[in-house]
Amino acid sequence: MEQGKQHVLVAGAGGFIGGHLVKRLKSEGYWVRGVDIKQHEYSQSPADEFLVGDLCDPEFARRSVEGIEDVYQLAADMGGAGYIFTGDHDAAVMRNSATINLNMLEFGRLAGVRRFFYSSSACIYPEYNQMDPDNPKCSEESAYPAAPDSEYGWEKLFSERLYLSFMRNYGVQVRIARFHNIFGIEGSWTGGKEKAPAAMCRKVAEAPPGGEIEIWGDGKQTRSFLYVDECLEGVRRLMESDFTGPVNIGSEEMVTINQLAEMVMSIANKELSIRHIPGPLGVRGRNSDNKLMREKLGWEPSRPLRQGLETTYKWIAAQVAKHSPVESLV
Repeated sequence: MEQGKQHVLVAGAGGFIGGHLVKRLKSEGYWVRGVDIKQHEYSQSPADEFLVGDLCDPEFARRSVEGIEDVYQLAADMGGAGYIFTGDHDAAVMRNSATINLNMLEFGRLAGVRRFFYSSSACIYPEYNQMDPDNPKCSEESAYPAAPDSEYGWEKLFSERLYLSFMRNYGVQVRIARFHNIFGIEGSWTGGKEKAPAAMCRKVAEAPPGGEIEIWGDGKQTRSFLYVDECLEGVRRLMESDFTGPVNIGSEEMVTINQLAEMVMSIANKELSIRHIPGPLGVRGRNSDNKLMREKLGWEPSRPLRQGLETTYKWIAAQVAKHSPVESLV
């Protein structure tokens, strides 16, 4: 390990946000160890060291935190609505993610880790505050009385309390952010674990001109989406602040899923019809409330959704073209 540099660990470095975070931290001069169950699928990690293994394994978790000062804990069993809201993966989601957090905290504190960043989720917010798609309530204090709409959300809420209890009892520093639908390049875009923006970009890229795409539900459910670069800016500002959190990191630019589809079609310059079909939906409305972020971090995201979608669509369209079967020339 290189002397004279701060040594940080990114858990989940083979994933979407974690992969981008490794690049960000390296650009800032940190010595970075990446850890994940797999290598990054879309680019070579610039991490100084990359360990492949399962953080549910206590021995691997112990090795991962050796010599580390700050831990960025993004490793989790997760995916989009097609993975989280079907109910088919609930046991794995809760067991795997909770075990990872228990291991990282216990072995981290024993190894002398001084600060932990934990990536929580907007999925912790109560379903009863998100029934009206036009007026969802997602301010940080509204998390209780707790009633997330998925086991993924319940596990995230439990783990928030886990990190805070370790801070109270063992004196480690903790920073907690609740991510709201982060999207961008070099993330899952097919296979069932992709989030809505990536899925929409893929559907539009695959559709022939004049064709149609499918959307789960009536498309009137609302969300906000944050481009990954701004997410990382929020993470770094939180980590360097004296605020523990939890704090939302998301956009306040709320759109319906139908509007998201129309925006992607416009970017692709394709006129397509939409067919609404049954499918897992999640809550009716969700939007980041950034009041606390502005107050505590003196910052908030400013990149328009369309700008991030333009970059993301171009990348996903290239992936679609790369993976499309080549037609025979004979």
